[in-house]
Amino acid sequence: MILTVTANAAIDKRYVVEGFGVGNVNRVKSCVANAGGKGINVSRVASIAGEKVTATGFLGGHAGKFISEHVQEYGIKSEFVWCNGESRTCINIWDEKEKKQTEFLEPGFSVTEEDCNALLEKFSLLLKECRVVTISGSAPKGTGSGLYRKMIEKAREEGKPVILDTSGTLLEDCLLARPTMIKPNIDEIRALTKRPMNTRESMLRAAQDLHDDGIEIVAISLGGDGSLVSCQEGVFDVKVPKIDAVNTVGCGDSMIAGFAVGMSRGLSMEETIRLASAVSAANAMRLETGFIVKEDMERLLPQIRIKKIK
Repeated sequence: MILTVTANAAIDKRYVVEGFGVGNVNRVKSCVANAGGKGINVSRVASIAGEKVTATGFLGGHAGKFISEHVQEYGIKSEFVWCNGESRTCINIWDEKEKKQTEFLEPGFSVTEEDCNALLEKFSLLLKECRVVTISGSAPKGTGSGLYRKMIEKAREEGKPVILDTSGTLLEDCLLARPTMIKPNIDEIRALTKRPMNTRESMLRAAQDLHDDGIEIVAISLGGDGSLVSCQEGVFDVKVPKIDAVNTVGCGDSMIAGFAVGMSRGLSMEETIRLASAVSAANAMRLETGFIVKEDMERLLPQIRIKKIK
């Protein structure tokens, strides 16, 4: 079983418009609402890929009820801590005319020390049943970086691999707890290393440096240009096939889901990288955020090109 943590879950709304104008009345051609937040996306994709998934984190209000019900529709076990307040809504606007997207991300509610302790207690119990843990996205107000660090430490104590996907100072602080894996994108690796990296070679060196500092798997996501992975098995340069991307939001979350599925199944690192890359590309082929069709994933698998550099 894969255990996912989404501390700042949301309802994700995707508006499709034709010609988005600031200060104008914008008529929406279509609207889709799904349960969201990075960890929810991971949960959904891993479940579609065929794994058992339990999702935990914080929820609140009517929006929280919508998120919990949606999660369960995908066969995911809902084990959230309920808090005072309303879970946030995040809006993605896709402009068909300009081929551009605009996002509005609400901050979410604040949690209390009691809420944090309740989640840590639940997390400790769920750890015993899982094979892999993913911790994704931002942490709500009231948690700081302490909540994620404690979760990583508890997972390590239980011998469970933990994949961390967050950014900024939260990521920097949590590296001290030594998560098993991180997956920064280009902007995040630049912010993390404080270096202006513009070549695959410079980013590979950054991934190797982080691996040497104690992070077992460092996967730098490069979007349509693939990824770079440094791990115990070697250093890999990964290329993905060219596809007609429809919606790239959630591709990073899908990659995390692919890595989690591979770890849960005991696949080799190259097999896991191939699966994660195919899942990420499959996400881009669908309008829904954090969603794949298995047939897309299976068709893309043999098209992933992995070159072992070291």
